[in-house]
Amino acid sequence: MPGGTSHSPFPPPGADYEDEASGLRKHVLALDVGGTGIKAGLVTGDGELTRTWRRATDLERGPRAVIDTIIDFAAELLVRAAADGPPVVAAGFALPGIVDEQTGTGVFSATIGWRDVPFRTLLTSRLGVPVAIGHDVRAGGVAEARIGAGRGSSRFVFLPLGTSIGGVIMIDGRPDLGPHGMGGEFGHIIVRPGGTPCGCGLNGCLAQYASAGAVAARYAAVTGTAVTGARDVVARLIAGDPIAARVWDEAIDALADALLTAAALFDPGRVVVGGGLAEAGDVLMVPLAEALTAKATFHALPELATAELGDLAGCLGAGLSAWDLVP
Repeated sequence: MPGGTSHSPFPPPGADYEDEASGLRKHVLALDVGGTGIKAGLVTGDGELTRTWRRATDLERGPRAVIDTIIDFAAELLVRAAADGPPVVAAGFALPGIVDEQTGTGVFSATIGWRDVPFRTLLTSRLGVPVAIGHDVRAGGVAEARIGAGRGSSRFVFLPLGTSIGGVIMIDGRPDLGPHGMGGEFGHIIVRPGGTPCGCGLNGCLAQYASAGAVAARYAAVTGTAVTGARDVVARLIAGDPIAARVWDEAIDALADALLTAAALFDPGRVVVGGGLAEAGDVLMVPLAEALTAKATFHALPELATAELGDLAGCLGAGLSAWDLVP
């Protein structure tokens, strides 16, 4: 897509891979766990990723195998890191699904199938270093706040538009989760009452209109033509396809309605848009800004910015959260 992120330093999916070490500065270990793969790296105190690895999760073997893979991979990497330089001083993990960051528990992951996994306890016992546990989207918000597109904004929303839509409200560099730890579920703002059913059980949620997954699915449903993702829809939009334009306009209109709600409720200074849909760059951001301006009445509109860290965000955020545990 136009305006895409730079090439990731992580190796491609497949066999385990290790890149070259970069210096011997003190570092933490960071792991970003996805459904099928784990990205791992060493992160310095100023947020530099100096070494990277990737490994499959073994999802096909079930949730217990994924948990074992995470723990064993982290332990192996601590040994590798110590053999080449200063030992790792802490570790951070960005996990999918519902995560209780206070207790360090993986409450539930629909993709992987685990429930109530005491990750902090398990990992601290195995690794012997302080362990930070966080949600993958919130970890991305931490990274964008400190070293990405959220720098300089004390109150912003991080909104990744991927297969679905996550989100987190960032205040002074930290996620504001609310008393139940559920804050930032922007994908489930109802923007079209009575509209498309959502997996959460409601109808008309933002994720059903403005996620990268929804854009591809809605185009395929109208045309009967399968597409590999939102990238294909954007290419057809640029080529003049009127149905692609209609689906895209519907997504932008729904997203503008959700951001107007966010402006009224939270008054963020900035909205940092990430995920696959943000790779469209100005094709997304320019009409989104225009739609917000056209819809606003009393609202103080946030600045719109494209996320800077791409698929590095979760790993970097996990590492920065780990540094918070180091005296």
